[in-house]
Amino acid sequence: MNRMDLLLREFDHTYLQEDWYPPLKDALAGLTAAQASWRPPGAAANTIWEIVSHLLFFKEQLLCRLQNKEVVAAATNDDTFTPSGGPDDEEAWQADVKRMETIHHQLRELLAALREEDFDRPFPVSPLGLRVFSIITHDAFHAGQIVQIRKMQGSWPARRAFE
Repeated sequence: MNRMDLLLREFDHTYLQEDWYPPLKDALAGLTAAQASWRPPGAAANTIWEIVSHLLFFKEQLLCRLQNKEVVAAATNDDTFTPSGGPDDEEAWQADVKRMETIHHQLRELLAALREEDFDRPFPVSPLGLRVFSIITHDAFHAGQIVQIRKMQGSWPARRAFE
């Protein structure tokens, strides 16, 4: 297995396939806008929807860079946590969940077309392969937060079976 194969494997586990942690797709499955908008106790806690907005921002930045399109920057990191709707906006929530899936598949397609030597290709901040691995670990970190929030609100099963 070369580095690009490993990158694709981990990219798939972060969104689609169970590994040592639930994938992001499972962490978001079945959530309503109200559940996604629920804020855990504590001033520094984010809602699931805020986290999803944050993830979308950085995944869209990566997608734009890979497509050689203009990248929109946020004024601050906090600005990336702004959801597209509120607790009663089921349509906006479902659109963001769908957008996450669409972006994952678009990124997957672009990454699958890369060659082993592209791993070391210069990219903003770090070489391309390392940048993608940063996105992967970022997604895994926030997927864990989403699962924890769901456990706190009672919307995550007490016991899960996985293979």
